[in-house]
Amino acid sequence: MLTTNSINKTKFCAGISDISDSYSGFIIDEWGVLHNGEKLFDGVIECLTELKDRQKQVIILSNSGKRADQNSERLRSLGLADDLYNDIITSGEITWQGLNNQSEGYFKNIGKKCILINKKDDLSIVKDLSVEVVDDPKVASFLLIAGTDAPNKTIEDYEPLLKQCARYNLKAICANPDSLGILGAINIFGPGTLAMRYKDFGGIVEYIGKPHSMIFQHCVKMLQERDVYPGQTVVIGDAMAHDILGGVLVNIDTCLIKRGIHSSVFKACENPAEVDRSLNILVRQYNNVRPNYLVENFEWGKALPDRKHKKRGPKKKSEISF
Repeated sequence: MLTTNSINKTKFCAGISDISDSYSGFIIDEWGVLHNGEKLFDGVIECLTELKDRQKQVIILSNSGKRADQNSERLRSLGLADDLYNDIITSGEITWQGLNNQSEGYFKNIGKKCILINKKDDLSIVKDLSVEVVDDPKVASFLLIAGTDAPNKTIEDYEPLLKQCARYNLKAICANPDSLGILGAINIFGPGTLAMRYKDFGGIVEYIGKPHSMIFQHCVKMLQERDVYPGQTVVIGDAMAHDILGGVLVNIDTCLIKRGIHSSVFKACENPAEVDRSLNILVRQYNNVRPNYLVENFEWGKALPDRKHKKRGPKKKSEISF
């Protein structure tokens, strides 16, 4: 049983400014922390600007089934400039690289024909790959789960296809392990839920993304190249199952955002004692994994001085290795 941090108290913070001096590296979740899929949250740009001006290394880490460049484009469309973070890593990017190389780990010789479950008509995760999307599980080499059409489709809508893939013993790659997602003001089921359902039918699944250590180890490697090490790094996210557990598994400090997946847990809390009780219930639900910090939103939390926005140099492109 995981008990890391279970005997320690979580520090309640007014904002990211309370922890900024303690860390040089920030691994930040995207959905639920920076935006809700439709707009950036208030305070995000100001907070990232403060981290940038303090020369912090910022990696945005997302369980998105889309490639990194697509996520950067989406952030730009929401108003978040490229120069406010150093890198963006997505589970979709790592999946694409693995399918392109097919040389190591679960990807080794996985095959060239796949059943793809993704948002309608979205083939981006296999674009420019020598992988063919097919409709018949009988001729497929593997199943690739990258997205869903929730809320327009239900889990039951996918079950006939999942059962058929399981009958043909197709190995599955889940390029987005999120079981829940945020779309505007509602929660929707994520690709991780379909992957779990596939396992219920006897299928074998490999998850690419948080909380699994490979994607965090890639972040660690990138930060180490800039002389930033795990003890100088904090993971900031809104999901206990992905962000907080993932940070604990690689021995990196964590900060939980109250707004997001677990917002209903804290919604009725009127004072710190009630917040503490609600957090303890949440911690017990997740095998006693406890965040080091708890903060309301991803915002700076102190009065901000006037700063002129300075341009950052081009991002360092890092090859993903397996």
